[in-house]
Amino acid sequence: MSLISEIKRRNVFRVTAAYLVIGWLVLQVSDILLDFTGAPEWVGKTIIALLLLGLVLTIVLTWVYEITPEGIRRDDGRINAGDSARAQRLNLLTILAAVMVAAMFVWQQTRPPAESAAVTEATAASGIAGGSNSAESDDSIQTGISAASIAVLPFVDLSPDGDQEYFSDGIAEEILNLLTRVGGLKVASRTSSFGFKGQEALGMPLIAEKLKVRHVLEGSVRKSGNTIRITAQIIDAAADRHLWSKTYDRELSTDTIFTIQDEIASAIVEQLAGMIGDGADKLDVAAKADTQNLSAYEAYLEARAIFERRNSLNLHDIINKLEYAVDADPSFARAFEQLAASYSVAPSWGIRDRDYVSLSNEAAQRAVELNPDLSLPYAVLGSNLTEHPPGQFSEAFTYFEQALQRDPNNTTAHLWRAEDYVATGFFEKAKADLMRCLDIDPEYLLCRSWLAKVDFHMGNKAKAFASYSELVSDGSRALTWEAVLEYASVGKHDLTRWALARFFSDFALMNGRSELIYRALTDPEFDFEKEAEIFEIEYRAIHGNYDIGNFPFHFILKQYDRIEPSFTHSLWWNDTDADFLKSPHRKRLVREAGLPAYWREAGFPPQCRAVGSDDFECD
Repeated sequence: MSLISEIKRRNVFRVTAAYLVIGWLVLQVSDILLDFTGAPEWVGKTIIALLLLGLVLTIVLTWVYEITPEGIRRDDGRINAGDSARAQRLNLLTILAAVMVAAMFVWQQTRPPAESAAVTEATAASGIAGGSNSAESDDSIQTGISAASIAVLPFVDLSPDGDQEYFSDGIAEEILNLLTRVGGLKVASRTSSFGFKGQEALGMPLIAEKLKVRHVLEGSVRKSGNTIRITAQIIDAAADRHLWSKTYDRELSTDTIFTIQDEIASAIVEQLAGMIGDGADKLDVAAKADTQNLSAYEAYLEARAIFERRNSLNLHDIINKLEYAVDADPSFARAFEQLAASYSVAPSWGIRDRDYVSLSNEAAQRAVELNPDLSLPYAVLGSNLTEHPPGQFSEAFTYFEQALQRDPNNTTAHLWRAEDYVATGFFEKAKADLMRCLDIDPEYLLCRSWLAKVDFHMGNKAKAFASYSELVSDGSRALTWEAVLEYASVGKHDLTRWALARFFSDFALMNGRSELIYRALTDPEFDFEKEAEIFEIEYRAIHGNYDIGNFPFHFILKQYDRIEPSFTHSLWWNDTDADFLKSPHRKRLVREAGLPAYWREAGFPPQCRAVGSDDFECD
């Protein structure tokens, strides 16, 4: 018997064919799964090696052994190929596997799976070079969404203990901030894109549509011991396909983290270069490692994440983390910047156990010394000049201008400058800043709330109430005290209670005060003198003093002589209390706030005018 005949008799050809077909299927499925899970390259290479080894073993075992009705036994030459039942089973198995291969091929052609970084980079590059952008531009025109647009979703925390969410969010935000420097690239705001945290199941096309972008960056972070794995992928939402993906397995260090951020941002620009245009050629997205201290950087990221949802209860924790960061690395400019902002807002949250304005100025000056190109420290210095009366408005507006020269998209600078424009009565200028804030970040709720406040002051009350209704419908707590006063003034008592509940949840000083304020604003039989006396006794018993800070309790209890000027509320523009408007204390507050001196220097707002050389009047 010839060798070929013996190989046929022992079904070696059939078994080998079946093995190769099934092995190919295994490779295709494993490639998809490994890419989806972000597994390192060695896993795929190991699978290939095992399959090759298995092929050799299968051929050997097929030659030596036979599967018979009595079980597996060594081949003694008694079973012929023609009467072996296993030949038919092998033929059937091979046909079935071939059908699966064909189905896999069709599926791949109609919906390409996520590919490796090298393949997707080459494909994307060739697509751009080959003029595929023409079709993409057509899509953009049809949908009204620019092809040169992207949203950065918060990265998923895959750490073993699931306690690194602040870190994974921080990495995504750092990349987002790098991309905002790219001219010609529209980047969805942090507030908007992070609003879809945990909603990936909606699907990237729908998320991108809501964010009005063409592309989405998503990823994950896994910290374990001294190692870090960051996986990122760019998705073309219009085509619902991956443009690029890569997994970074590195030793954990600040240099590593900043390098990865830089590589991801650069990869995004490279993939979208043909859509961005000239802006891509002027790119400088290098992530500067502004600290070598990993623990300082982690404390900074955690504090910054909490700062986004700050209140009177967690602000101490934010400050503690940032103080640790600057102690750990006294040259960490961004930590000083964030610390300055945290100090600055403390008084407005009723926290007055330290001289936070002085501390804020010191931290802001230190940040500027370390990095003069930072924007936020200048905005902090400007805001601090109007924390205590009389406000130094000319100098404050100069600082805000310096902040916006360094970063025109600094929404915080726009908001704080708008607050000072409101205080000084320049409502149109305030509205322009707030509209710019919302153009940059449509979901910046404080800008929306202050815009409603400006509409109240400008007499657009129907529009203002509609804006507050939207905030209430969105479940937002980003309301101002004007919401409480305005709702009460028109008899919207249920919404008055709701707005008071918002302050109760955020401000410890509101503890036990909501019902008193509600009755003062809504009960025509309320005894202001008696209730104010009881309020003061109870308040002193709880808090040890009567420093109520920025809370307009005296205004609500009609103790006008005890009201001190606050630029957070600018009560001199409030028209819900006719008794206050007729009292001399309105003009007193305006004088103590330092407004007339600024008006004589910069000009009077439309509703006010000079009277003689040292007096004024306002409508």
